Amino acid sequence: MGFNRFNLRETRRKRQCCSTQHRTTSRRFQMVAPLEIVGLIKDPNFHVAKCIAEGLKQKFPEAFLDPKIQPLLEFDWHTYLCDKKMELRGEVWQYSSSLMCFLNGVLLGNEKDLASWAKDQWSFTFTRPKAFYMALTEDYYAKHLQKTGHQFVFMEIVIAGEAAGRLLFELFSDVCPKTSKNFEALCSGERGLSQSGLPLCYKGSVFHRVVPNGWVQGGDISPESKGNGGESIYGPTFEDESFAVSHSKRGTLGMANKGPHSNGSQFYITLQPTPWMDRTYVAFGQVVEGVDVLRRLEEAPTCNERPKYECKVTDCGVFRF
Repeated sequence: MGFNRFNLRETRRKRQCCSTQHRTTSRRFQMVAPLEIVGLIKDPNFHVAKCIAEGLKQKFPEAFLDPKIQPLLEFDWHTYLCDKKMELRGEVWQYSSSLMCFLNGVLLGNEKDLASWAKDQWSFTFTRPKAFYMALTEDYYAKHLQKTGHQFVFMEIVIAGEAAGRLLFELFSDVCPKTSKNFEALCSGERGLSQSGLPLCYKGSVFHRVVPNGWVQGGDISPESKGNGGESIYGPTFEDESFAVSHSKRGTLGMANKGPHSNGSQFYITLQPTPWMDRTYVAFGQVVEGVDVLRRLEEAPTCNERPKYECKVTDCGVFRF
């Protein structure tokens, strides 16, 4: 649903002011108009808007500052959109596009609204085949992940026998290399069996605990998966590596423990900021994709914090890009 389908007089008034201003600017080139594009990096429409903004700057260098481009992975985009809805309110409550275009801080809308504005006010168009934007999106996404210098791993989740989707994790291997390697290896299964004969892999394990407004917990790789077992790739347990990563947001990934220096294979994903965990549990990554999957895990009916339906990891591994 495009932003321009809504009917909010105040927003339209602001856009008309912007339009009037830039009709003058297009003639005299006396002002600069900062464009800002924020959106979901995996959506080709984000790259459509990005190309338009960059094209305007290239064609009218005296009239435009360099556009501010903010590509976001799914989890961060969802957070950004929720925050913007709270800030802007009004018609934005129903905003469903995967990007936002701003002119002088005023929301223009999505890529279609930006294209319409560029054509009306600057007689500027930028069109390419759909395949061009698909290829551009794939390449930009891969380079964005590579640029972090971090490892990414995934889990395919099935809830009550129904495929729920994929969780994609970013591991902060620069801050917690040992903890990150433990999680990565347990996702890939590369270490085979532990000294006690346990398969060192999350595949087939379950999320055994859901704490409302707290966290979801999994990673017990013992056959029973009751929530009191599991081992690390280094032995039964290993030490707390660092408390540098804060539990400051939803989607933080950390190691569950039974006390200091007792990390094994069990992990948790926070459902909201949990700063009380900061000096007790080692956080070492974050969920970057899988907003709906985490929501479904969070909403699973429970009895004594254990899901009534099996929430299972059916596949996992290192994410290749």
